[in-house]
Amino acid sequence: MTDRIALIAGASGLVGSHCLAKLLKAPEYTRVITLGRRPLPHDDPKLEQRVVDYDQLGLAGVDFPHADDVFCCLGTTMKQAGSEAAFRQVDFTYVLSVASLSLGSGARQFLLVSSLGASPQSRIFYSRVKGETEAAVVALPFEGRQIFRPSILVGERREHRTGESFGVTVMRGAAFALVGPLRKYRPIAAATVAEAMVRVALRAPRGINVYESDEIERLGYIPGST
Repeated sequence: MTDRIALIAGASGLVGSHCLAKLLKAPEYTRVITLGRRPLPHDDPKLEQRVVDYDQLGLAGVDFPHADDVFCCLGTTMKQAGSEAAFRQVDFTYVLSVASLSLGSGARQFLLVSSLGASPQSRIFYSRVKGETEAAVVALPFEGRQIFRPSILVGERREHRTGESFGVTVMRGAAFALVGPLRKYRPIAAATVAEAMVRVALRAPRGINVYESDEIERLGYIPGST
């Protein structure tokens, strides 16, 4: 399918910003729509920026754009959110709102950035919410539901996350020992995740497809990259 339209929620984030850059370069996409709280410093003829209040999505009179492929890179941290309720609002409610509205607007596939260890049965609140979000998304009848579960993300963020930076340093040091089934725990570059998402979107596999971090690394591998 050519002349495709992509929509990205969370294009200002670590993975979302890489997705945006890759989609703008992809000839298969003639339009790329972003949903965000503020405009991004991009100027491209393919780009359409929608400044939105996620709390107002779906209200009467609020137009939701059509897209073929929806990339959902929304996410926060407990520290940023400030409470469990606020975290759930972003990582569950906003994600499900984007998914439901995009389905209603004719989207064919939904690509979600989740997290390694996501499970509705997890004792860890973060992982449990991620798992509940996955379950809610896969219950929607998109032609394709693509779930990406990356390990610790590596890349330049706007904000500094001390705990996460420490975790990346430790995991990088131990990466040589993470082989076989443990390989999925290795830190992964956000650019690799974005590359994998775009490649999967262009293939558009049907049904429910879950990609663990080691599979994402393989799918997003760019020859000559480090």
